[in-house]
Amino acid sequence: MGKNANNQLTRFSNRVSNYIKYRPRYPIDIIDFLKSTLNLNTSDIIADIGSGTGIFSELFLKNGNTVFGIEPNKEMRHAAEDILKKYENFHSIGAAAENTTLENSGIDFITCAQSFHWFDREQVRKEFIRILKENGWVILIWNSRDDDASEFMFSFEKFINKFSVDYQNVNHKNIDKHIFDSFFKKYNLKVFHNHQDLNLEGLKGRLLSASYVPAEEDPRSKIMINDLEKLFKKFEEHGVVKMIYNTEMYFGKLS
Repeated sequence: MGKNANNQLTRFSNRVSNYIKYRPRYPIDIIDFLKSTLNLNTSDIIADIGSGTGIFSELFLKNGNTVFGIEPNKEMRHAAEDILKKYENFHSIGAAAENTTLENSGIDFITCAQSFHWFDREQVRKEFIRILKENGWVILIWNSRDDDASEFMFSFEKFINKFSVDYQNVNHKNIDKHIFDSFFKKYNLKVFHNHQDLNLEGLKGRLLSASYVPAEEDPRSKIMINDLEKLFKKFEEHGVVKMIYNTEMYFGKLS
């Protein structure tokens, strides 16, 4: 995991409940796109690296794929095991991205949803090459908030920066073209539109699911939530605000 590995390993442990309930899902159109563009079929084996609570894994499980969920955080992994227990083709593994424990050359698609920016890129590239079949694909995906989509989205980003603990350091937007160019042999980008309609409870839960703001038990949280309620009151329409995302999917081959 690179620097501050222990902190990275546990930083979501007290946020699992909110993560399950309030993190955005991924557009179902992704599966149709992968079928038509990368020839995804039900026999393909998926390694979902940093699988968390299994949000992205479930898209492939519903498609009939076998999925290995690689997740080092115990609390998130156990949540995924409970949520996805109805799928016999889901295999949960407590391991790091840099050492998945998977066999050599057995994976058709590696997926990393909201997780790649946590990895040691040099080590993980070697590991991905090891476990991928020849001509296997790597998919890196993020639900990226569109801060320019509305006045609310712009104001919410300012709010995050005001109360964040280490947002600037862990923001996935720090992963730029130069990093993708060095990681992939060749890659493409596909963007899907995505959103959440959130009432006040949902907005609070969405905020508290993020590891870069004070947790609910933190004394600073009371002031933060008070300001969030004011933000919601200013922008809500019919009891909800719209959280707008660009779901950015980078896909390519490593060697």
